[in-house]
Amino acid sequence: MLFMKKIVSLNLSLVLLLLCGCASTQENKDTRFLLDTVVSLTAACDSETLDGAFALCESYEKLLSRTVEGSDVYALNNSSGFVEVSDDTLEIVQKSLYYADISNGKFDITIYSVSSLWDFNSEIIPSRDEIAEALKNVDYNSIETDGNKINLNGKQIDLGGIAKGYIADRILEYFKENKVSEGIIDLGGNLVVFGDRDYTVGIKQPFSDELASTLKVRNKTVVTSGTYERYIEKDGIRYHHILDTKTGYAVDTDLTSATIIGDSSMNADALSTICILLGLDNAKELIENTDGAEAVFIDTDGKMHYTSGLSLKGDTFTLK
Repeated sequence: MLFMKKIVSLNLSLVLLLLCGCASTQENKDTRFLLDTVVSLTAACDSETLDGAFALCESYEKLLSRTVEGSDVYALNNSSGFVEVSDDTLEIVQKSLYYADISNGKFDITIYSVSSLWDFNSEIIPSRDEIAEALKNVDYNSIETDGNKINLNGKQIDLGGIAKGYIADRILEYFKENKVSEGIIDLGGNLVVFGDRDYTVGIKQPFSDELASTLKVRNKTVVTSGTYERYIEKDGIRYHHILDTKTGYAVDTDLTSATIIGDSSMNADALSTICILLGLDNAKELIENTDGAEAVFIDTDGKMHYTSGLSLKGDTFTLK
């Protein structure tokens, strides 16, 4: 599998409710299972152009998958030295290291040694000894880069907290290069909308089928992370999938949901996870000081909080 951070579908975190305005040209839409999730693309283009976007998605899956032999990540995780990688992989890794730095190591792609022990589908909770041993291999500072070569120095990486966002950005770039005027890119909840009309996106209330609010956006990406998306409940304790890099267990946080609105889906992807890891106060401060990003947070009491670049009228957020 490619992505460990979250398996998100529209019925879990983000719901595209309606399109405001009229499409200028005929739209094509298709849905396929890629990147271990449901990928849905809607665009004002012909079927050949839409197929090209899916082909691009497939090519990135082959490049970034941990399990596909021949992928960059597979080669890195199974090498004891420097490995030459593509420009794409290098960019994602370098951006991951940046986010590791600004989060004081809370966001760390070398968490794979720990995250691979947790099986949220089969509800397998690793032992404390297993986690303690795996934590010895969590250290993003061990990663070295030299041009297009990367050395993990015995660590293993999972790009699930950032790669889908990067792919969404590249698909948007592809559509624009092919003169596609408007559309929707949905990579399992990593949502990008573009064109000359507004889109209304619903933000789910955690642990509920209800909507907490709606968000009206144009030419933006919207990404949500939440502790309610994947978890194991045992003996009255809920173990969610967003792991603390210091303990190897679900991070103790006062946030259940963080929705990032921005211009870069890669940045929003990473920031949504980082905000959960940081908790409300530090997360809000981070987003307030991040250009091109706003956020809606839902805390463990179900209360909403949002950054200063958003306005709330009724139940709908808009960008100021």
